[in-house]
Amino acid sequence: MDESILSRTPHRRLNPLTQEWVLVSPHRAKRPWQGKIEAAPAESTLTYDPDCYLCPGNTRAAGVRNPPYKATYVFENDFPALLPNAAPSAVDDNGLIVARTEAGMTRVLCFTPRHDLTIPRMPVADVLRVVEAWTVQYYELGCMPFIRHVQIFENRGALMGASNPHPHCQIWAEAELPNIPAREQNSLREYRERQGSCLLCRYLELELARQERIVCANDGFVALVPYWAVWPFETLVLSRRHTPNLAELNDTEKSQLADILRRLTIRYDNLFESPFPYSMGFHQSPTDGEPHAEWHLHAHYVPPLLRSATVRKFMVGYELLATPQRDLTPESAAERLRGLSKTHYLDRKS
Repeated sequence: MDESILSRTPHRRLNPLTQEWVLVSPHRAKRPWQGKIEAAPAESTLTYDPDCYLCPGNTRAAGVRNPPYKATYVFENDFPALLPNAAPSAVDDNGLIVARTEAGMTRVLCFTPRHDLTIPRMPVADVLRVVEAWTVQYYELGCMPFIRHVQIFENRGALMGASNPHPHCQIWAEAELPNIPAREQNSLREYRERQGSCLLCRYLELELARQERIVCANDGFVALVPYWAVWPFETLVLSRRHTPNLAELNDTEKSQLADILRRLTIRYDNLFESPFPYSMGFHQSPTDGEPHAEWHLHAHYVPPLLRSATVRKFMVGYELLATPQRDLTPESAAERLRGLSKTHYLDRKS
């Protein structure tokens, strides 16, 4: 088949990790936009905010005072979504009304004491401290006997539900594997059993050979727009070496991960010269004590912005009721991101 046809013809693309389809409609990319336009967000200029409950020395909502931390800072979420002492209980009425209690723990990780910095504006050495903190949390929580999954995720920007602009992420550890990681595990395991190799290793080989959807890369990691991307400018960060989780990275690879995350998020901000909202999350091997040779460490970046800092895209209509759909092709998104400056737009203006 002539793949160039796909650049101008509606088609479906399969996500081999989740076995779900996305409808791509490239011919619609030129349609005019008459939807709601909103003001672009602004970066905070305060290095310290006395009203921020995440800044060093300030008191949080639960009455706990933060220490005068100088680097990263981790604490138990004051309003946890999961509880470690949830009493076991279950409901099952003929397989139709089914529920089970879920035990777990939730923590918050502040990236830096600086209120005004984010990953793309932080020095690589400071981003490395964040990577090291993620690694410690994955290992520490994963060693707890009742924890089988550790989800590290960052919501950047109020649009993505971040309750505070101070640079931070959340870490939820729970007793069961959530829906999307569970689907990915099934796909990774089935591919390994069928092909005798890693799904994401093989996929990365194909992308590196084609070079169409690569955004940026270093010796340890590659950031690319996946072939099956749902969101405009959605990206996938993959380790070059087949490694199951953060705890298995060596010191060099941790530095390379810090570098690639900073380079990618600089491009995000440069895309519309404004703070770029996204949800980011690592997917890595479960912490159930079982060998998981099928797992390959990766991170998903899911941004909602459509074509500018003021035009946004949400799942509605057909996407909510049928299947995700996109107009901007992954190839076009990757080309735009790849061509952006490596220097943050605010640093270029200073």
